[in-house]
Amino acid sequence: MKKSGSFLVLAFFASFWSYSQSIATSPYSLFGLGSMYESNFGLTAGLGTAGIALPSDGFINNKNAASLINLPANNFFFEIGGTGLQSSFENNLKKENRNNSQFSHFAFAFPITSKSAFSIAMMPYSSSSFKISGLKIPIIDGSSEYYYLDVLGTGGLNNLDLAYAYKLSNKLSFGFSASVLFGNTTDKRSYIINNSVTNIDNKISYGGIRPALSSQFKMNPSLTLGLNVKSPARVNAAKTQSVSVVNDSGTSDIETDQLSDTDDFYLPLDIGFGVNKSFKNKFNVAFDYEKSFWSATNQSDMYGNFSDQEKFSLGFSYLKAKTSRNYFDRIKFVAGAHYDTGYLVVSNNKIEDKNFSIGASFPLDHLSSALFISYTYGSKGQITNSLIQENYHKLTLNLNLDGIWFVRKKLD
Repeated sequence: MKKSGSFLVLAFFASFWSYSQSIATSPYSLFGLGSMYESNFGLTAGLGTAGIALPSDGFINNKNAASLINLPANNFFFEIGGTGLQSSFENNLKKENRNNSQFSHFAFAFPITSKSAFSIAMMPYSSSSFKISGLKIPIIDGSSEYYYLDVLGTGGLNNLDLAYAYKLSNKLSFGFSASVLFGNTTDKRSYIINNSVTNIDNKISYGGIRPALSSQFKMNPSLTLGLNVKSPARVNAAKTQSVSVVNDSGTSDIETDQLSDTDDFYLPLDIGFGVNKSFKNKFNVAFDYEKSFWSATNQSDMYGNFSDQEKFSLGFSYLKAKTSRNYFDRIKFVAGAHYDTGYLVVSNNKIEDKNFSIGASFPLDHLSSALFISYTYGSKGQITNSLIQENYHKLTLNLNLDGIWFVRKKLD
């Protein structure tokens, strides 16, 4: 099974060029639940995705639920975001460009009391979008007889994220969050042998809940530590299958939406640690380290294996004066770098992701409303063993609106 799977994935990379439609097209969405999507709120995309130790005083920090305790009293944050992506895919033979854009997230956050806060967010969790066309495969190894295979994969999972924060003291806060994962993927395959076509359509529906605990500790006014622990979780899967055969005699339906066995998907234990250090209230450095223990899930994909994943994020920001009357003094500038070892091993190669980013936040009022713009350039995968290297340019636009509520106006 592994041998045929390896052959199929290598052939898939060779035939990927035939696919031009896209929501989040990537050859690596063939694996598992698809390409994992990381929504970055505020300016975290420009900070190399660092944010575990950042506060939520100017945006909703979805990297750490405990940060919500920093929301200004009586303020209500609403954030919406989107991304535009220009990608080039290259192997030993060819290079091709793709463009797409998509919704990133929307979220609400507000303090409940002086010691607690709550947020709710909706965002993509994963995306599966791939196509194989006209793949020629021998019926039996060494045989001169062949069949042809077409495969189309679509779909993905969504994440409804609920988060609560509580301030235990002026220095220590805790957060609890739950990610409600739901969605489906489809896999449509056509096997062409002589004048006969066998169509197999599979739809897998997924659902699960993943809890997480987090904390932030303010060692002093300029240094904050953050911790995230995401629990291992089981994502339940249910598959329905339809099979039909088309030949000279017509179309025969063998199965229609029949329940079929499939494996559930297991998410690993994730642990993340972050540091945030400010200098003279103008210059800021943030660093995150995260590790996902995929090996402990004891699962693999027919096209490859899962291994432990590490992420390193480093971000810098500069803000001249937060309350200045000069508009340009209130623009925050950021830059960052990110390295992800990946969790997929294909043909004995890990699918790494490396990128750097820049960005700025443009205030829209004297509260915390702002437009966040970030640009990221990165590279994923490599040109070796028939694999594909994906180079990408990503533009992230996030809009945070800040309103004051539950405040009674005074009349003279």
